[in-house]
Amino acid sequence: MKRIGIAIVGFLCLAVASLHAADGDRDLSMDPFRASITAAKEVAAKENIKLMGYVVGNDPEAGKPSKPVEFVPIDGGNFTMGTDNGAENATPIHEVTIKAFDISDTLVTVEQYEECVIKGKCEAAATGYYCNWGQKDRRRHPINCVNWKDANDFAAFKGARLPSEAEYEYAATSKGKNQPYPWGKDEATCEKAVMHGNGGYGCGSDGTMPVCSKPKGNTEQGLCDMVGNVWQWVGDTWHASYAGAPTDESAWQDAGSLRVLRGGSFLTEVAGHLRADHRSFDVPEYRVSSIGFRLARSRP
Repeated sequence: MKRIGIAIVGFLCLAVASLHAADGDRDLSMDPFRASITAAKEVAAKENIKLMGYVVGNDPEAGKPSKPVEFVPIDGGNFTMGTDNGAENATPIHEVTIKAFDISDTLVTVEQYEECVIKGKCEAAATGYYCNWGQKDRRRHPINCVNWKDANDFAAFKGARLPSEAEYEYAATSKGKNQPYPWGKDEATCEKAVMHGNGGYGCGSDGTMPVCSKPKGNTEQGLCDMVGNVWQWVGDTWHASYAGAPTDESAWQDAGSLRVLRGGSFLTEVAGHLRADHRSFDVPEYRVSSIGFRLARSRP
């Protein structure tokens, strides 16, 4: 059966590089040649910032208060999970009943994650090319280069958790609508998602963008970056199909060694791999520049 994700361990600094071959999603954070031209790339990106689709005001001024994690309520309901478009790992299609829950409106940002590190509840994210940790001009970019444990530690710090696969897909389709993308049926482009397009990675930014830089790609409930920017760790263990999957919102967990990723990233070139039903995976210990996360919490 076709594998959707392949991971390789990097060899420089602290970060780990990953290869999502089937998704055209290659993490180059530890490529020594590319690292040698980092400074020049960043200068060029800043000069072209107005051409990349940024929303004015996303990067905070010095001394400006951090944007707290904010949650959006998602009503419960029934929806059809999976696809019959040929992706074997997203079959069989099955009906799922979702209880009402809350989900963070954005991906977790660098400045939000920093609070957890300062208070000793989270480990610092890895550093390296494309990693946002320690980059002063990327405080409102999504935190990346964090592993599955890091994501769970931050979630616990905020009294929350990672969303399940089912919750992610339900929220990413505006509460289970029959549409492949958060915004509807139109194919993913740089107008609506931070992806590989418009001249390179991250729609020409050569990296991530601040969260919510593509408001035209939001869900009806106002969730930003449900696809693109960075892949999102969820709570489930990887299974190669949905045979035997839960029919409720619970995360499907067992003794498997891989964890599910959802949403695609700034490295994703194939538009179909940004569909809300698309699945990938990685080793939970790896810290990869194309992977971040968002939070969810159960209702009382």
